[in-house]
Amino acid sequence: MTADDRLIVALDVPNALQGLQMAEEIGDAVSFYKVGLGMLTGGGLALANELKQEHGKRIFLDMKLFDIGATVEAAVRGLAQYDLDFLTVHGDPHVVEAAKAGAAGSGLKILAVTVLTSLDRDDLDSCLIKGGAIPDLVSERAGRAFDAGADGVISSPQEASLIRALPESEGRLIVTPGVRPAGADLGDQKRVATPANAVADGADHIVVGRPVWQAASPRDAAQAIVTELNSAQARQPNR
Repeated sequence: MTADDRLIVALDVPNALQGLQMAEEIGDAVSFYKVGLGMLTGGGLALANELKQEHGKRIFLDMKLFDIGATVEAAVRGLAQYDLDFLTVHGDPHVVEAAKAGAAGSGLKILAVTVLTSLDRDDLDSCLIKGGAIPDLVSERAGRAFDAGADGVISSPQEASLIRALPESEGRLIVTPGVRPAGADLGDQKRVATPANAVADGADHIVVGRPVWQAASPRDAAQAIVTELNSAQARQPNR
């Protein structure tokens, strides 16, 4: 089966050695990997570079940067030298603008985080985030991020259709974590959908971690998701 780069597998394992072993086990079933903040001190940047340069994989560096503009711009400029594909920053307009400035001249696409998929309304209240339904907040943050120059946004699959309906979303990417195949453990995710429904609702890429790398056969698990992405349900989800 040919890999489908709509599937991004999150290598949320403790260190680069385990990440490389997992990628080698999965082989050509996956063409796109996410390396996140949790692996940063375990050789994450080295892993990202090796998978890109030596194995020809596309790489999503999930750092969720947030700081003053000058610091974000400098950090992104440094990361852009690795010739990676996606980088996440928080979706505040000043952060997005700084990140785009840092990425100038490179092929690195800046993806803005809207509301983390592990959060619900109670979590937002405890963080003193303004009131309102999460889908409305996500849509508003996505629109502002697009206006600030974001190449795409990160949202839960439950909000993908709302974001895709925004005029500003034309030509922009929607990447959805919180995707779980039917019957999979939800883990710490609270706003989830199946792979087929996520892409049918407008996601360009889905991010799946534990259901792949915790499977008895990660390669088979990845191939099953690719099969679902190419099913009729991915084009016309059940309602």
